[in-house]
Amino acid sequence: MADFLIEIGLEEVPARMIAGAEAELGKRVGDLLTRERLLAHEASADAKVEAMAEASVDTKADANVEASADATAGANVDAKIDANADAKVGAKVTTYSTPRRLAVLVEGVQEKQADIEEVLTGPSWKVAFKEGEPTSAAKAFAKKAGAAVDELKKVTTPKGEYVGATVKRVGRTANEILATELPKEVLAIYWAKNMYWRAGKPERLVRPVRWVVALLDAAVVPLEIAGIAAGNSSRGHRVLHGEAPVTIASAGEYKEALRNSFVVVDVAERRQIIRKALDAATRTVDGARWREDEALVETVTHLTEWPTVILGDFEPEYLELPEEVLVTVMRDHQKYFAVEDATRKLAPHFLAVLNTEAGEEGAAIIRHGNARVLRARFKDARFFWDVDQKTPLVDRVVSLKHVTFQKELGSYRWKTEQNLVVATALATVLQNAGVKFDDAGLFKAVELAKTDLTAELVKEFTELQGIIGGLYARAQGLGETVAKAIYEQYTPASMEDAIPSTVEGQLLGLADRIQTIVAMFGIGNAPTGSKDPFALRRAANAIVKILAESKLPLTIGDVLNARDMVSHPGRDEAAARMGHADENKAQVEAFLRERLQFYLKDVRGFAYDVVNAVLAAGADDVRDAIARAEALTAARGSEDFLAVSAAFKRIKNILKQAQEKGYEPAQAKLSGSALEAIDLWQRTRELAPEVARLREERAYGEALAAIATLRPTVDAFFDKVMVLDADPAVRGVNLGLIDEVLRSFSTIADFSEIVAG
Repeated sequence: MADFLIEIGLEEVPARMIAGAEAELGKRVGDLLTRERLLAHEASADAKVEAMAEASVDTKADANVEASADATAGANVDAKIDANADAKVGAKVTTYSTPRRLAVLVEGVQEKQADIEEVLTGPSWKVAFKEGEPTSAAKAFAKKAGAAVDELKKVTTPKGEYVGATVKRVGRTANEILATELPKEVLAIYWAKNMYWRAGKPERLVRPVRWVVALLDAAVVPLEIAGIAAGNSSRGHRVLHGEAPVTIASAGEYKEALRNSFVVVDVAERRQIIRKALDAATRTVDGARWREDEALVETVTHLTEWPTVILGDFEPEYLELPEEVLVTVMRDHQKYFAVEDATRKLAPHFLAVLNTEAGEEGAAIIRHGNARVLRARFKDARFFWDVDQKTPLVDRVVSLKHVTFQKELGSYRWKTEQNLVVATALATVLQNAGVKFDDAGLFKAVELAKTDLTAELVKEFTELQGIIGGLYARAQGLGETVAKAIYEQYTPASMEDAIPSTVEGQLLGLADRIQTIVAMFGIGNAPTGSKDPFALRRAANAIVKILAESKLPLTIGDVLNARDMVSHPGRDEAAARMGHADENKAQVEAFLRERLQFYLKDVRGFAYDVVNAVLAAGADDVRDAIARAEALTAARGSEDFLAVSAAFKRIKNILKQAQEKGYEPAQAKLSGSALEAIDLWQRTRELAPEVARLREERAYGEALAAIATLRPTVDAFFDKVMVLDADPAVRGVNLGLIDEVLRSFSTIADFSEIVAG
């Protein structure tokens, strides 16, 4: 067995793209080696494993081959893998990456495939042999299989008797396979952005390939990627080691050889080095700690090959600016970590992660340079803050006419007007439900929510949109309700984020997002496949999350109906272009339902069949759907409940079958019916009102437990009653009965969707 190493050397790759590419390359290499039977195994040498494969054998040797579907049948292969094979893979796949390289090390690779014997099956025996003599089909199959006609044998399968041939295939070497197949896998890696760099050549990659290392133990694998022949020479740290080649003596020595050249190729190790260095640097300031930022740790991990950390300072006077501004400047623009004091307030320090090693004098120079750059950014922020305060938010509303929301729809002034109408409709629902909130504060927040788009600070730091508006509202004395609603209007940005903390903020977020979704759908900009340029899925996810995790007495229908109020043609040119909401309401409703399904399954972790069952019984009230999913998840462990669910599936299938045959359920009395049918009818009439009451009280656990008590009655019914009786009158009564059972007990969930086991 051998160790296999592949390293692709590149120009610096953007940090955000590295992790995904590293994982994909590792999977592609592992899949390739598995597919080609090159991974090490743990069985004894005399072990044999049966495998199944598919091969295509063209038996049309000439025009005299009999016209038969069997004559061109694909060949089924019963493969027996010779020695050193078993079903349990013992290989280990490890991936590495830095900004300049992607690498995969696979331990336990066979240098050659095992030989295999295959039993190929071709056309049917009756087509291949007539009266004991081979036909053209048999001769064509024998030629294709590389066997003599007299070596063909009869193979019996569940589908009949076919002609077969046993052939032995000699395994290919790992070098041959890797040289042929691996370059295709490397060039097939997905990148968000690709580039051509060789004139007239078809390959595209995120950055140009500069070197390739491919080793099977110490031997170079003769492959070529994008015109670069593989060797055993890598590159070390660009500054600390220079451009001199780094010779990799063998695949297993890769990690250590790069470390000796100032490159830590293990991402987890590099991440840990950074965290420890951040801790050590922060400890030089009494009571201080660095502000935890997992995303920034990941970014700097993928920006460095040999990370070190320095602590720098800035003037305390800049702490007069809001922390959000200071942290954004440090984090997003400079990739610096913020430092907190013992009270968790921002301290006048920063931590920079370097991709080099500097002595005391060098570190002082770097620290001074970083502080100077940061100081300049802080000065800009303070200047923009002061300039923006000269024009209050209330005076910026008119300027929104000059800020485009979407070219086919209009300006942010138009969108603000639309948002106000939606927010008014939603507020009315809450007021009718007796919910107390600051409606004046809500409407003021909606009116001013987008005004910070005209502020200089947002133009400079676009990622602070909304946050700056909230900070300005607070600084300008507009009230905490208005300030907080504006500040939190874009939360949640992801499913991990919290929802807005106030009713006013929640309503602003709902109104803004549903207006955007319906407007974009109305002009044909719905998401398609993986393309979602207007982030409508994220907006819909946020709507579902707010409805799920707030206490608002709102349903998806309430949100959609609120948006309908501003979509009548003729209200203005933009609305006329967008069309009437009735034309796309069903589409938007389905879109929100899909996002609710995603939330229940991927965020809340409910099983797919539970989600399908719950949504089939109603998807309008999000919190109610969650409660039903919780109760159904708990109930599905009951044997009685699973049996009833299976019975409901049977009922649904019978009703579908009856409908296809044109049989109609009847509402006739059950006089003369089988005792089991009468028992089921009586039990349904007794239980249905109780289940309906529990459903109304949202006591779903109790309701499901009650439904489970139907099991013996339902079992007896199906054991004794032929539902689709030959007598139309009996059949109609039976169908009417099971239809009533299904309707009576499917208001919590469609139990036929539950998968037993």
